[in-house]
Amino acid sequence: MITAGTCGDNSPQGMAGDPPSRYNRCVDFPRELRERRTRRHVSQLDLALRAGTTQRHLSFIESGRSVPGRNMVVRLAESLELPLRERNELLLAAGYAPAYPESSLDDPALAPVRTAIGHILHGHQPYPALVVDRGGGLIAANPAFDLITEGAAPELVGPGTNVYRLALHPDGIAPRILNLAEWARHIVARLGQLPELRAELTGYLPEPGPPAGHLGFAVPLRLRSSHGELRLMTTVTTFATAADVTLAELKLEAFLPADEPTAGALREAAGRR
Repeated sequence: MITAGTCGDNSPQGMAGDPPSRYNRCVDFPRELRERRTRRHVSQLDLALRAGTTQRHLSFIESGRSVPGRNMVVRLAESLELPLRERNELLLAAGYAPAYPESSLDDPALAPVRTAIGHILHGHQPYPALVVDRGGGLIAANPAFDLITEGAAPELVGPGTNVYRLALHPDGIAPRILNLAEWARHIVARLGQLPELRAELTGYLPEPGPPAGHLGFAVPLRLRSSHGELRLMTTVTTFATAADVTLAELKLEAFLPADEPTAGALREAAGRR
């Protein structure tokens, strides 16, 4: 357990009305827990049942009248289905050490993950696929992804660049997206946890046009390319059982043809490569 700091307050601990000494007094743990619960629209009773405790005890925790043990904090975080990064943040707010490691993707321990990513990207060809981190930073992509990025400014393309910026920047692929106003809303919707990037990209968006009369079962990306118009659907896959923060935040985005002409164009492009 980590001994909580006092944020510059040198007053004695344990006096009436003081927060419990094990709390990180730089962060209000009861408020942090309460905000995460209400943001997920979970009642105190529901969370208490999920975590194997009573509503009375949970109420005392959220009011600061009761200090949860480390296992209770972990159970509450798991019951709220928080991302691993947020679970660590909640533990720190309560004055405990993080429970989940955050490794570099270059760490030898993640070598099997890198190998698996390579196999997945290769196996998805001739269709484009890429892997990004929590902020949209490009980790890796297969050669088929080049058909999507063709014509984009070099500084917007390649490992370490941001794929959301690539999608919506005027020097990226935005000029080639035929349904940009519609598609851009799906990109921006992913950026709730990235306010600065969201603000930047929102400035690139065109005025929304009239809503489409019928979208079918999914909104495709309609993209001009050297092989004609591509109509692509996207799927996003994560490592569901990850116990490492870095691994849990990786996303594999795979593009699939929405019609046969697109499938044919992607096969033709692969053949030329």
